[in-house]
Amino acid sequence: MELDLNVLTVASTRTAVEQRQVTATSLAEGFFAKIEAEDKQIHAYLTVSKERALAQAARIDAMADKGEALPPLAGVPIAIKDVMVTRGVRTTAGSKMLENFIPPYDCTAVSRLEAAGAVIIGKMNCDEFAMGSSNENSAYGPVRNPRDLSRVPGGSSGGSAACVAAGTAVAALGSDTGGSIRQPAAFCGVVGLMPTYGRVSRYGLIAFASSLDHIGPLTKSVSDAALILQQIAGRDPMDSTSADIPVPDYSAEIEPPVKGLRIGVPSEYFAEGLDPEVRRAVEGAIQKLAAAGCEVVPISLPHTKYAIPTYYVVATAEASSNLARYDGVRYGYRSPESATLSTMYRRTRDEGFGPEVKRRIMLGTYALSAGYYDAYYIKAQRVRTLLTRDFEQAFQKVDAIITPTTPTPAFKLGEKSDDPLAMYLADIYTVTADLAGIPGISVPCGTSKDGLPIGLQILAKHFHEPTIFRLAHAVEHAQAAVS
Repeated sequence: MELDLNVLTVASTRTAVEQRQVTATSLAEGFFAKIEAEDKQIHAYLTVSKERALAQAARIDAMADKGEALPPLAGVPIAIKDVMVTRGVRTTAGSKMLENFIPPYDCTAVSRLEAAGAVIIGKMNCDEFAMGSSNENSAYGPVRNPRDLSRVPGGSSGGSAACVAAGTAVAALGSDTGGSIRQPAAFCGVVGLMPTYGRVSRYGLIAFASSLDHIGPLTKSVSDAALILQQIAGRDPMDSTSADIPVPDYSAEIEPPVKGLRIGVPSEYFAEGLDPEVRRAVEGAIQKLAAAGCEVVPISLPHTKYAIPTYYVVATAEASSNLARYDGVRYGYRSPESATLSTMYRRTRDEGFGPEVKRRIMLGTYALSAGYYDAYYIKAQRVRTLLTRDFEQAFQKVDAIITPTTPTPAFKLGEKSDDPLAMYLADIYTVTADLAGIPGISVPCGTSKDGLPIGLQILAKHFHEPTIFRLAHAVEHAQAAVS
């Protein structure tokens, strides 16, 4: 039986393998052939992990041949953003600094996927050290949006979103520090989930900003996102910030009707700067939820206007600290032309890091320096608390909050490269959830007149992913009925 790789979901892939419509090995080989044929123009993949993938596929096929019960993600080809370490498989973080780095261990999320039967097929292109909103900051060249090759896929998980949209992987893992899962999901027309901070272990995630980093799935459907979160969520003794809270059955939580749920619509997210087509699509989805029985409640998140400056102080300060380890001594790139230790440090960092990473390291170092620490970093942390309180107060009135994911559809490659502030503002609707540590999802809710995808964002209380899944599934269902 010939399967259409473009439309495979997590559930349909596992069913096909379980029913022996296809072997896990032939499926993996089919995806490798598709990547070889189609990814050159998109450039989503940095490394293809054939040996590892085929060994895992052979294990799954052996289990199926013996009639053994197959694990939940048996044979499902999944791609991994290249900021998660993979034992024996090159991990670059999109940087020259780690161009030849082969990790000796696996990221917890990756090892949990493999334990659930997933086949890890490759490592995905991304903005360098996950710093960017367009995937143009990679040391290995930009990723192109499969929906329009002249446009960006979003960042920093652009490769992860693009491979799912292009059908060169069934699903992918990304990371989200200021919108890096949800924004590319919106630009590429896929589902992108950022779980609650602490819901998924960060062990093995190359750190950008440790109090903001999240790992989450990018998928073709809300139900696929639930299936993957089910496997990667939960306490991990290797990550002290992972939460010791039971993991519910997310798939069972998708189906209940949304009737009676109160959804908040914050005025600050529908103000100046929002593209009219994005507004129309998001407001149309809100109306469909109201027709399904949701109560729409106007709310205010008054400190939203401070979110971008707050984020770019906190995130850069943590980046400055986390990236100090790349000094040419322990691992990674080392400048070959260095007569003294201080010259080696300086040249290694100058040659190994790209311009955006250097910019953020300098911003963060300045914010943490003597005389400016209180004025910038401490003040930013105080405003972060105010932003968190905005959400806490809002969630006393509503069950979830609905906003646009991005102010515009995907922009052209190179359009914002020379204007860092304009690029940073692409994350204006997503950074608040990272600062507050709450979960968020982007789900497609329409297209622009140019055929570009538009994403709707749903936010909820800490560990209320089931509420997000219910509402996202309702939006997805309503959208499918229209199309």
